Amino acid sequence: MQQMATTVTLLGAASSPGPGLAAGDAAVAVVSSEQKVYDVVVKQAALLKRQLRPQQQQQAPPAVARELDAPRGGLGEAYARCGEICEEYAKTFYLGTLLMTEERRRAIWAIYVWCRRTDELVDGPNASHITPQALDRWERRLEDLFAGRPYDMPDAALSDTITKFPIDIQPFKDMIDGMRTDLKKARYKNFDELYMYCYYVAGTVGLMSVPVMGIAPESKATAESVYGAALALGLANQLTNILRDVGEDARRGRIYLPQDELAEAGLSDEDIFKGVVTEKWRKFMKRQIKRARMFFEEAEQGVTELRKESRWPVWASMLLYRQILDEIEANDYNNFTKRAYVGKAKKVLALPVAYGKSLLLPYSLRNNQT
Repeated sequence: MQQMATTVTLLGAASSPGPGLAAGDAAVAVVSSEQKVYDVVVKQAALLKRQLRPQQQQQAPPAVARELDAPRGGLGEAYARCGEICEEYAKTFYLGTLLMTEERRRAIWAIYVWCRRTDELVDGPNASHITPQALDRWERRLEDLFAGRPYDMPDAALSDTITKFPIDIQPFKDMIDGMRTDLKKARYKNFDELYMYCYYVAGTVGLMSVPVMGIAPESKATAESVYGAALALGLANQLTNILRDVGEDARRGRIYLPQDELAEAGLSDEDIFKGVVTEKWRKFMKRQIKRARMFFEEAEQGVTELRKESRWPVWASMLLYRQILDEIEANDYNNFTKRAYVGKAKKVLALPVAYGKSLLLPYSLRNNQT
């Protein structure tokens, strides 16, 4: 598996000074995006490593001891409701979670539901009424949830989950920051800016999930590298979403594409709004798809390092998302008026393929074998 240093290198051109930039200027750019995320990754990995230390394995995390003020109905019902929501909106992923242990399965459902509810604040039916103050209230509710004071049943499921796994609040707060970005920003001047947005709204999901998915006991990979791969998968998924939804976003006045790369390709916002596929657009799209696939390739090695029973849902989701890029190509890069989607037959076929890949030996072991 690629180490975290490689992950940082892949995140964007801000890693080294460009023409006309002093070294100090470049350093500021790194801190403003890549370094900020890297610091979060290191913190999450440290939490996981502390839990795995032999001398601590017999000790319950301090958070477990706190009393949970669960809503009426009980935690069992709360987790069951999260499972129903996951099954309704992410069927393939849900099927994969059924192979996981009950505790891990229920925890992943709880995280999925919180992320979905957060996303719907700005993309759901009431999105036009969402204000920065509403997101502030959602963040205070998150803090209460982490303090053992859930508001409702899905909150109670997540509040219970964080007592069982070394999950930190920072990725959750960062996701809310991503929703704040959507309220005030509709353009991204370069990939460095877009990368930060992709981390907020999707890379965070990987950081939330790794403690639940777990690292295989036999894995030789570092916790930082596994978290780095989880981050890469989130980035790849969000970049794929962006490329699939170019036309839909444009109709809402939004362009989630690097402005400087559009200009380099001889394209403008007006070209996006017109929605005409040209050779310039095809060339531009090939570059964007190549970048998304690069992140998928990095993530692929990390999936093999997860616990065996946790790999199937991640593999299934990743295989299907990668096929969306194939469908964009099959549509001759017309993501203005054609929505790239993976048909039901391909989804069904992906499940046994994903299961087969979930049985592979961790990459770190294959790489160390003589």
